[in-house]
Amino acid sequence: MVITKQDKIFIAGHRGMVGAALVRAMHEQEYENIITRTSGMLDLRRQSDVEYFFEQEKPDIVVLAAAKVGGIYANNTYPAEFGYDNLIMALNVIHAAWKNRVKKLLFLGSSCIYPRTASQPMKESCLLTGELEQTNEAYALAKIAGLKLCSYYNRQYDADFISCMPTNLYGPGDNYHIKNSHVLPALIRRFHEAKEAGSPEVTIWGTGTPLREFLYVDDLANACIFLLENYTGDETVNIGTGKEITISELAKLVADIIGYSGKIIQDSSMPDGTPRKLLDVSKMKALGWKYTTELKDGIRLTYKDFLACGGRE
Repeated sequence: MVITKQDKIFIAGHRGMVGAALVRAMHEQEYENIITRTSGMLDLRRQSDVEYFFEQEKPDIVVLAAAKVGGIYANNTYPAEFGYDNLIMALNVIHAAWKNRVKKLLFLGSSCIYPRTASQPMKESCLLTGELEQTNEAYALAKIAGLKLCSYYNRQYDADFISCMPTNLYGPGDNYHIKNSHVLPALIRRFHEAKEAGSPEVTIWGTGTPLREFLYVDDLANACIFLLENYTGDETVNIGTGKEITISELAKLVADIIGYSGKIIQDSSMPDGTPRKLLDVSKMKALGWKYTTELKDGIRLTYKDFLACGGRE
């Protein structure tokens, strides 16, 4: 389905890091007819509220960027909330989009949908070929259900509901909570506070050996618009850089950018999570898209955001 600059576009989750980046990118690319709602105005977990919203607003395009997100600690501690909130939002929004004849929907997932021991780099086809990482299983299952539901509506009703799986994201608008955030923003806060306090050492979780891939959120936003304009299909699309770094190397990079010169200690008693998560991004490259922000540059921009916002949680 071809989208136009005049289409009415509903971005669900516009206050989150991804949603805010999407709004910025949409405006930059002259998509001006954008609809947003705060969670206080529209609770996506309430089916009747979601259906009423769609009936009244009749959006042409929907981007489901709303999600309950967090790092290993949050996912492992609150699996019920991570499972329920993400699953019910996906069910409500996707069904209401079909019911109200939305032209195109983009569902955002996460690379954690792939098996813990999947062959690296992970291709889209490895979905459901093995067991998930236990520390974020609830979140992953909710995301798998969402992307599968999109494909079911495509198959049964000839809808144009697509999905993409971003790698680990970071950038302006991130959550810098010391426990509930993802690894990169958590490291930014930890090293910044250690620098300010003159601490001689900083302890980080795990062995430091897991490999991770990171994508700047504004690159993801541009990729989402690219997919809305250029892709139709049942299979999800990986979005990433194709590059990886160990957690230990990442910690040293963050410390260097922030200017922290103390000792870095690995607490191997804490969980590592999945040993390696690198996406195969050959499909996205073949479509004609590639990231533009290198990790070092993105971390510098993210640290500026941290300083500007005072370390939001």
